[in-house]
Parts: sequence; C-alpha cells; structure tokens
Amino acid sequence: MTNIEQKAKQIVTPIIESLGYEVVEVSFKKSYGQDTLEVLIFQEQGITLDDCAKVNDALDAPLEEHDITSGAPYNLNISSIGLDRPLTTVRDYQRRTGSIIEVKLRQPHNDKYKVVGKLVAVNEDSIQLDIKGEQSTIKMENIKNAVPHIDFGGYNG
Repeated sequence: MTNIEQKAKQIVTPIIESLGYEVVEVSFKKSYGQDTLEVLIFQEQGITLDDCAKVNDALDAPLEEHDITSGAPYNLNISSIGLDRPLTTVRDYQRRTGSIIEVKLRQPHNDKYKVVGKLVAVNEDSIQLDIKGEQSTIKMENIKNAVPHIDFGGYNG
C-alpha cells in the first residue's frame, strides 16, 4: 500500500463507517491517464448510486483538508465491490458465506483444478464448500483465484 493510500484509508475509514458502510479497498492509481483515488464500499443491502454520492460528498472536504497528494490533482471514485470481484481476503470470503463461489486451485481437489460450491464456512487458513452435497475443506494456500459464481442456469449444486 502506497503512502497516499495509507493516508487516504486513515481519513476515509471512520467517515465511511459512521455512514453505515464498510471500506473494502482504497487504491491510488492511474485511470484513463489521470491519478485516481478509488474507494470500494460495501453494505449487506447493496450499494446504490445515491450511496456512492453520499460517501463522495462526505469525503470531499476531509480529503481536501488533509491534502493527501501534496497539491497534485486527482479524481475521487467511490464504487461498490461489484458482482464479480475476486475474493482475496478472509473478510471477502466471510461476506460471501452462503453464496455459490468458483474456485481455481493450485493443486487438484478430487482431480479437479476448478470447483464450484456453496461457501459454508471460513477461517484464517481454509474455507469449507458444499460441492453437490459433499463438504470439502480447501486450504487458502491452495486457492489460486476465487470469485462469486454467476449462474447462467448451469449450476445444480
């Protein structure tokens, strides 16, 4: 995490949490050739455009006051985590407990490098999936990539 990201996260987290949202990620990067501070937020009921505007309005003055970029211009982008955002942290997995996820593995599980199942439990070093009625434990270190499964009518787990 860069110094700008760290400063921004310290400033925005208490403000966003006081509004009833969770900060998922804060990043500072080039987007369409311009520096952009992107803040991803979450709440159980989902995130609307009005929620993003509310958070943006609440952050504008404090970020300006703390001058996180030492006077350099940047865009502020408030967004939801989206349906297909990869699960990378334990908290990401916890948010998706009860959902169907798709997991790509480093080592095969029952001869498969990709499994789809209902996420039933999460701890620091593993997840538990219900794969077609069978409980399977997968170590976090064996997960190459995990994303929410978007069902186009093919999953019958």
